[in-house]
Amino acid sequence: MAQRRMFSNRITNSARFIKMPLSSQALYFHLGLHADDDGVVEAFSIMRQTGAVEDDLRILVAKGFVSVLNDDLVTYITDWNENNKIRADRKVDSIYKDLLLKIMPTAELKQPKPRADTGKVTGHPLDNQWTAQVRLGKVRLGKDSKPLSSKPDPVPYGEIISYLNEVTGKSFKNVETHKKLIRARWNEKATLSDFKRVIDNKSSEWLGTDMAKYLQPSTLFGSKFDQYLNQTNAAKQKGGSYAGVEF
Repeated sequence: MAQRRMFSNRITNSARFIKMPLSSQALYFHLGLHADDDGVVEAFSIMRQTGAVEDDLRILVAKGFVSVLNDDLVTYITDWNENNKIRADRKVDSIYKDLLLKIMPTAELKQPKPRADTGKVTGHPLDNQWTAQVRLGKVRLGKDSKPLSSKPDPVPYGEIISYLNEVTGKSFKNVETHKKLIRARWNEKATLSDFKRVIDNKSSEWLGTDMAKYLQPSTLFGSKFDQYLNQTNAAKQKGGSYAGVEF
């Protein structure tokens, strides 16, 4: 299998690509670097290694840069043949070739040819590819993770942001930056009532003071969410003093 990968400027300089979040762009490059000679890669392990989240992969799917082939997040890079030109006598067939052709029968795959120096065809999976296939069968998505599907996201982002705006009189948008914070707390088992309680606690304490500017998702739904949730004495501050207030 080839050890060098390339990327087409026509793809990575396109508006469709550049408009994606930087985290999705970075994931695309990592998937390309680790893909086999047919453009297939085990996205789950790459996401674990790089800290990418499933929404980053969802964006790549929605934009048409990749296609997910199964629930294990085996993924095909749709522009693979434009990014990489692999010699037929050096190509190794993907261990997921049958799966790829089943899901995407129109995928253009280069057929391996005998090497000029040995006369042998190298187009068979390497030992480390087979090992990866066995490992993937054991490492599944966590039960709190959401598979890539058309099912609606159960997290009530809109309701939480709307409640924050209603209580504080502000106009925050339901954008990915805010959703990421909400999703992180939701995955820690926070409920809709927990979010509303945090908003109520800090609003009653900070509204009408210089601290009101911190009534925003990045503060309320960040690392101190649990502390704000469990505070019992949310006394409203007077004037502009910051004394005794943690934020």
